[in-house]
Amino acid sequence: MTHPVRIFRNGPIFDGHRLRIGAFAAFEEGRFTQFGAEENAPQTGIEIDLDGDILSVGYVDLQVNGGGGVMFNANPSVETLQRMSVTHRSLGVTKILPTLISDTAEKTRAAIAAAKEAIETSVPGIFGLHLEGPHLSITCKGAHDAALIRPMEAEDLAELLDAARELPFLKMTVAPESVSEDQVSQLTRAGVLVSLGHSDADFDTCQRYFAAGARCTTHLFNAMSQITNRAPGLAGAAIANGAVSTGLIADGIHVHPEVMRLAWQAKQGPGQIFLVSDAVAVAGTMLSRFELGGRSIQRKEGQLRLTDGTLAGADLDLTRAISVLVNQVGVDLDQALAAATSVPAALCGFPAPGLHAGVTRQNNMIRIRADLSGILPITQPALRRWFARSPALCGSGSPGIANFRGIYGPLVGGKIAHSIKASLRQDCSAHIVCRCWSCAKSADQVIQKMTPE
Repeated sequence: MTHPVRIFRNGPIFDGHRLRIGAFAAFEEGRFTQFGAEENAPQTGIEIDLDGDILSVGYVDLQVNGGGGVMFNANPSVETLQRMSVTHRSLGVTKILPTLISDTAEKTRAAIAAAKEAIETSVPGIFGLHLEGPHLSITCKGAHDAALIRPMEAEDLAELLDAARELPFLKMTVAPESVSEDQVSQLTRAGVLVSLGHSDADFDTCQRYFAAGARCTTHLFNAMSQITNRAPGLAGAAIANGAVSTGLIADGIHVHPEVMRLAWQAKQGPGQIFLVSDAVAVAGTMLSRFELGGRSIQRKEGQLRLTDGTLAGADLDLTRAISVLVNQVGVDLDQALAAATSVPAALCGFPAPGLHAGVTRQNNMIRIRADLSGILPITQPALRRWFARSPALCGSGSPGIANFRGIYGPLVGGKIAHSIKASLRQDCSAHIVCRCWSCAKSADQVIQKMTPE
């Protein structure tokens, strides 16, 4: 059986570096074949009208604590990682770094084992592990449990060096208050991406730790020493040191848009600012609360807070972070897209994402709404048009296309989705499942009503 060429056109195409206007991209048998001006597009094949939407390489998220109703800390297992993988793929992320925040040594070992098994069994998108703690500063603990924060001992270092040999990629967030420069050097030589965060260290101390091998900081401005007139702190060190890249939670809540703008303009290169979601259990769900280590966290008005008011993760996906950068901070769209794709990929040592003939797979591409409001299945123009004709699929009276999110993957909220007729989903090899975000009906309930006239 031959597979027809699929030709994407009528929308910007982002290849990881440049946003190309008036171009087409063609895929055959699921792999990219050619690219060029629209007037030179092949005359035969299935045309996918992007209708102004952006065809882009998938996102890379280096700080993902949970999703789909689960937290990695609560159950560091392959099953949890599978759930997180499906949830975040639905939000456009094709590579995620599952993140364990400060916990016991036993939980850390379980997380390392789970990540290793997930990679060995090819759980989609999982490429390593991020250990955010427990070797942090209690002064800047944020939502981390102070009882779990501790200095790095020789036994900890030995286990982490073993993990670095077993995992293809390991990132660690540490604070100078709890680790030595020599420990940072040993971790760096073992291939660990050492990131400074949750630290009240002064500027000069941070610069010494960067010289020892740390080359990243975790969620710029949050849970770290700030910039003042006589003490630039970790935030200032991250911006001033050109060898250092830094993650940013761009929800407009963790960091004010004007502060983000100043940091973006001031950041010295070649190190760059990249976007992270800092996503937790509520990602991809309608949950209004969840628990972290027995502590209740409430979701309200786009914020996640402990009962004492401390921010605890972000109610954010990377498309919204891009929207905040573009619409509130004033960053160019191509730079904002790169901050969620090629910049974090390069930091991890991945080959540059892009449209490479015979290599780039169609299922690693994403379709971003033109208004940056979310993700759509990339090959679903017929489904999208049918949604537009069907304002009340779920019976709630809500506008159809505005309240449904089509996502790839076999699971939503733990439910197995029904397949949709080939005539409706056209050439899509993955199941398409949907959830009504206004009434929160299950994927199965909604899909049962998705038979077109």
